[in-house]
Amino acid sequence: MREAVLGFALGAVAGVVFGVALGQNRFLAEVFGPYIKIVNAIPRIVLGSIFVVAFGIGETPKVLLAAVLVFFVVFFNAFQGVREVDRNILANARVLGASPLQIVRHVVVPSALTWIIASLHTAFGFAIVGALVGEVLGAQSGLGLVIKTAQNNFDPNGVFATMAVIAVIALTAEWLITRLERRLLSWRPPASSESPAI
Repeated sequence: MREAVLGFALGAVAGVVFGVALGQNRFLAEVFGPYIKIVNAIPRIVLGSIFVVAFGIGETPKVLLAAVLVFFVVFFNAFQGVREVDRNILANARVLGASPLQIVRHVVVPSALTWIIASLHTAFGFAIVGALVGEVLGAQSGLGLVIKTAQNNFDPNGVFATMAVIAVIALTAEWLITRLERRLLSWRPPASSESPAI
């Protein structure tokens, strides 16, 4: 749980920062875009093996693998969300004398927030997958090790029990993210499907 949460936080923050930065700056997007796509194309199991070899079987490789999986989900959504910001609103903010930092804080991020929050629902699942894969590749404890041990012992009950625990964790995280979404997007007018019946 700790590995997944740490990886989720690290990957989400990095994804938002890089997504906003590259989404606003076409030059940075053209320079770093190909490298991000190359790293994204590397199979995650290979990255997990590299992290285990580089950092051992402690907590670090699991956190890094979870963060990498989360990063790309959040990054691409944040990047696209920034690209979808209304250019007229940006122009009006500049005319009114807003600084670049104020534009990012008060215009760009709120406009892209719907995209970013939507990615978080999927991203936490990837964080759990990253932590589990890291534990399967090499760990001294954890749910991934429990699954690996149960598999080696041909124990389906152990595998299904672990899956049930993972499902509870995922559903709890989904509930928390939904609460966060409602709080952060409380300013947004309700969609037609959310409007109360007359």
